[in-house]
Amino acid sequence: MSQVEVQTHPIATRLTHWLMALSIVILIGSGWRIYNASPIFGFTFPEWATLGGDVEEALALHNDPGVASAIAWHFAAMWLLALSYLCFMLWNIFSGHFRRDFLPIGPASFWRDFTAAIRFRLDHRLGEYNVVQRVAYWGALGSIAMMLLSGIAIWKPVQTYPLETLFGGFQGARLVHFVFMTAITLFIVVHVALVILVPKTFVAMTLGKATAVHKGES
Repeated sequence: MSQVEVQTHPIATRLTHWLMALSIVILIGSGWRIYNASPIFGFTFPEWATLGGDVEEALALHNDPGVASAIAWHFAAMWLLALSYLCFMLWNIFSGHFRRDFLPIGPASFWRDFTAAIRFRLDHRLGEYNVVQRVAYWGALGSIAMMLLSGIAIWKPVQTYPLETLFGGFQGARLVHFVFMTAITLFIVVHVALVILVPKTFVAMTLGKATAVHKGES
């Protein structure tokens, strides 16, 4: 028997989703350029993957490898992310979206879906979030919050001294910032892969509604 699956997203969810996506991409690209100027690990990111203009041109004109431009992009995207994230959270809390679609989460159901996922047997249906997806989304939302808080501690270490201390000092805040940036980057990779598997989720998040026919057992 065939079942019609429907996924809908109101304009508030779609708008804040895409604003967050845009701001995060800008933050990652500009953040990598900033990181390259003072790396905390023994590697740097390739120039083509960073945001801040041509390095050689910036060095010739301003004796700066594009860090000033990257910082300008970073701050603009930070405010956009903070505002869109706050609106996204408030809307989805008060609309009941989180309660309906991202809960409940239990150890047994997570393990069931996780083991199915690693065997590539997890069913992906339009309009439904399995427990692995729910955990991933909560993890992404938590990572954004930690990225913003650690970023504020890096930006204003004196004014936010208690927050900076909580992260273990300036270098600790940088490390936390890097870790959660990495978590967000990995989430994006997995998220895009799932969109490729279920492309109509992109349609729903862009146009507001998508339908699909699922052939169940008769």
